[in-house]
Amino acid sequence: MKKNRWMLILLLVLAASLIFLRVSSAEDFLGPVTDVQKCDRAIHIMAMLLVGFGFLMVFVKKYGRSALTATFLLVSVAVPLYICLNSLGLFGNVQTGIDGLILAEFAGAGLLICAGAVLGRLKMIQYIILGLLFVPCYMLNEWIILSGGFGLLPNGGFADTGGSIIIHAFGAIFGFGLIMNLTTKKEFDTPIETDVVSDRFSMLGSMVLWFFWPSFCAALVPTAKVPQTVINVVIALCGATLATYITSCVLRRKISISDIANASLAGGVAIGSTCDYANPVSSMVIGLLAGALSVFGFAVILPWLQNKIKKVDTCGVMCLHGLPGLMGGIAAMFVVSGLDCRKQWTGIVIAVVLAFVSGYISGLILSLFGRRAEAYADAEEFLDA
Repeated sequence: MKKNRWMLILLLVLAASLIFLRVSSAEDFLGPVTDVQKCDRAIHIMAMLLVGFGFLMVFVKKYGRSALTATFLLVSVAVPLYICLNSLGLFGNVQTGIDGLILAEFAGAGLLICAGAVLGRLKMIQYIILGLLFVPCYMLNEWIILSGGFGLLPNGGFADTGGSIIIHAFGAIFGFGLIMNLTTKKEFDTPIETDVVSDRFSMLGSMVLWFFWPSFCAALVPTAKVPQTVINVVIALCGATLATYITSCVLRRKISISDIANASLAGGVAIGSTCDYANPVSSMVIGLLAGALSVFGFAVILPWLQNKIKKVDTCGVMCLHGLPGLMGGIAAMFVVSGLDCRKQWTGIVIAVVLAFVSGYISGLILSLFGRRAEAYADAEEFLDA
């Protein structure tokens, strides 16, 4: 009798377990696993921000320590500031947990991009102030385009999963607005010197960015689309690298290490808008076009533009992030099925206008905090430099 009672209890437990398994959704079990995977990608993105961007910007021979320190400071401002402002609900829905951290890292990436335009011409305290100015502007743009802020763009329907427009183009054009008020005649006339060692460190940063870029684009995509996204990003990066080598040789007659370190990443920038929609063929095409466009920007457009406006874009962010980012946003109209092209164009225009205007005003504010005595040199602020 006692044995039968225990058998009955066991059967009831098994039945309850089966009922629980049937009524519980797969998400209840996969949710924690997905969050852990996002944590891994968040760490990859942090490696991109600190090691990738940091070392990419040490190509300026006498400004390496400053570039790395500025990178540390900019990330340390952007991430907590974004999380704090987001928690207040000032810009739409509050994003908590690991998603909130990843979005904060995206803001940090945009900040590092815009800082690259004025690299070497800001005091260290001005980089911190730049972070305080940039992040709210970035969040405003993100809210308007992705969440329908102010009703300027109906919520949803804007293709930009990996941030070609929201992160890269916005950061670059914000930086372009900055340089309009943060380049003196003396700074314009000061050459930006590089050497073999600084170029090698810059290549290290580029390779770290290249390696982790799939995690950046796949950070928040649905689990089922992660493999497709990773494949598309890798193919686009390969296409950009090949196009960079070919275009650099054609335009310059020899390989430019600056082109290799920068334009090879343009495929990752351009594929962002369509990374979870494209196929391998379209990803390769986007990568090839982005790499060629970026090299053409560095070799032809940037020197011509800087001489015309008498301003300096130190890292050439318009060529690496601005032009390929805009190209990626436009490419979405041909790749993403059923996309409202009018809405896509509207979002791009809003991002461009808001980025330039807010960057221009931020440049005016930063100029009130003085100028460096010597541009592109550590010695002014570092011991034993």
